[in-house]
Amino acid sequence: MEKGIHVVLAPEQLGTLWGLPITNTLITSWIVVAVLIILALTIGKRLRMVPGRFQTLLEWVFGFVYDYIAETLESREMARKFFPLLTTIFLFIFTANILEFTPGIGSLGIYHSWGGEFVPLLRSVNTDLNVTLMLAILSFLVIELTGILTIGVVKYGGKFFKNPFKSPIGFFVGIIEIFSEVARIISFSFRLFGNIFAGEVLILVVVFFIPYVAPVPVMMFEVFVGFVQAAIFAVLTLFFIKIAIAEPH
Repeated sequence: MEKGIHVVLAPEQLGTLWGLPITNTLITSWIVVAVLIILALTIGKRLRMVPGRFQTLLEWVFGFVYDYIAETLESREMARKFFPLLTTIFLFIFTANILEFTPGIGSLGIYHSWGGEFVPLLRSVNTDLNVTLMLAILSFLVIELTGILTIGVVKYGGKFFKNPFKSPIGFFVGIIEIFSEVARIISFSFRLFGNIFAGEVLILVVVFFIPYVAPVPVMMFEVFVGFVQAAIFAVLTLFFIKIAIAEPH
């Protein structure tokens, strides 16, 4: 029997826990969290007052990122508040994207005896729209709540709700701004999901037709894409926070 390329859009359900579905992307996300926790504990135990080369590199990278956030928000106090969140978003997305190339992801699984369908036990996290959608909702809530708490409900609401009698154009522009704010959820989630899922499909196609040589450069390119997508998600969150805390004109 000739094998073809099998692409499934939705994550496969492996079972249930207390009535909640357990999918292969959920299990992979737990692994990503575990990897990040282990790395944090391991690196934290090895920190020294006199840094070595690796610690110096880490300090330089995190210092650069911290300074960039402080410069963007024009406040080191704000940078201290959002640096953990933004770096966590980046590290989670990037680690999940890199884990896609770990042996066993997508290749280890079970066959349903009744239909012979192969179900992988592990699947790349960001090929699940539920994950990218929740990340987008989290980013959206942080942006909106930051704007409200920083400049106040009245001023923040004034960016969107204009008096239609005093400024009809401003009123319609405010309505458009409301839709654009909500549309960020869609753009955030589908940008990340679309790029990572398309990359996974591309690798499957390349492996199927040219299995020995071509997959390596394609995978290297997808590692770069995974880094870029993680950076874009974090940076866009930062920029929209900057816009949210700006005083209305």
